[in-house]
Amino acid sequence: MFSTILIIDKRKELPIKYKKSLENEQTSVVISRNIQEGLKQIQCIIPDIIIISDSIEENLPTFCEKIRTLTFNTRPIIIALSKSADIQDRIKILENGADDFWSEPVNIDEFRTRIQAHLRRDIEINLDNKTLLPNKKIVLKNLKRLLNAEEKQATLLISIENLDNYKSVYSEIAGDKIIQTLIAIIKSTLDKVDFLGQIDEKTFIIITNPYGSEKLAAFLTFAFDTVAPKFYSKQDAEQGYIILKGNREAGMRSNFVSILIAGIIDNYKLISTPESLLERLFSIKEIARAPQGSNYAIDRLQISGNFSRENLTTNNNQIFINEADSSLALLLKTSLELQGYNVIENIDPNNPIQPKILIIDSNNDLSGLKVCKRLKEKMNFVNSKIIMTSSQHNKQEILSAGADLYLPKPYEITDLIRWVEYFIKR
Repeated sequence: MFSTILIIDKRKELPIKYKKSLENEQTSVVISRNIQEGLKQIQCIIPDIIIISDSIEENLPTFCEKIRTLTFNTRPIIIALSKSADIQDRIKILENGADDFWSEPVNIDEFRTRIQAHLRRDIEINLDNKTLLPNKKIVLKNLKRLLNAEEKQATLLISIENLDNYKSVYSEIAGDKIIQTLIAIIKSTLDKVDFLGQIDEKTFIIITNPYGSEKLAAFLTFAFDTVAPKFYSKQDAEQGYIILKGNREAGMRSNFVSILIAGIIDNYKLISTPESLLERLFSIKEIARAPQGSNYAIDRLQISGNFSRENLTTNNNQIFINEADSSLALLLKTSLELQGYNVIENIDPNNPIQPKILIIDSNNDLSGLKVCKRLKEKMNFVNSKIIMTSSQHNKQEILSAGADLYLPKPYEITDLIRWVEYFIKR
């Protein structure tokens, strides 16, 4: 549900009438008959609007003040309902935390319209300026509701990869078009009861029915990869990658923009907060990472132990050097070890822990290009970055072989170290 309303009212018929007038596919309404139940529901459902009747046993201004203190972080809209029309009662209730005061009886059509106006305003101030999707604040609120709900739903995190590299070549406007295209694809697949929100420019959250969530992830990756080549020039589309420009990244190869999807289907037992849920989704996203193109992974994949993906990617600072010049190789090894990196002499394709960086010289006969191609063909090297050094200045051929960066000889050792640091941090 996109919005949640809590009615705290001990009367029997009137709150049910209010609920029927407000509830729809985008809004859920919960009724609490007493103060204790109401306070409990505030913690569980994180309401956007709290409607409080003066039928409750506690003094209404005091209770409004208590709720405002309790909900300081989430800041719901508090609407007080009272049979009193006295101006001093209105002032006192508003001064103690209520956002609005209505004297009963209230016309039911006016009641519904005024509540919708409050919801609309609350939604509008929490929309992303570019995409008009609910922002991170609303995402976290809905994730907390999900964790507290008895009936769990599927959560999908969608991340756009290589977008910054694309923008550096094709412009910010072109990057925005890719984001808009992805959102249009997502919206075309969702039901009215599904939730779509945005954590940041490149990361989105879907809360949906668990039964079709995996098919949804498979369709989104397929659909995005189908349209993605249309955002590139003919030359880039044919070669299958782009070459970055600028003083810092010049000569670095970048894959096309793709999406990675991480999903959790009704498996939230060990997750207690929205932040830990997001952390878990980002970990699953790394499992979905492929050599190129879009991909997805679902929480059903129970990966654990010494060789789990999370353990493999933590504190891995191994660097492999393949340099024919023994003097230069020794200099590289010494310089990198002084920076705290672990330089290894051999790599085993069957070892699940692969080096983060591979520094390979192309050699005069360009035999290093064949080595690069073989490494890129192995799935175990999907997270390894290849820096290819060469005295043969054929950037296009070297990047086409799978290198992530072309570094022409002669080069400064400090430049190489900066590139190593750059890839390690990424």
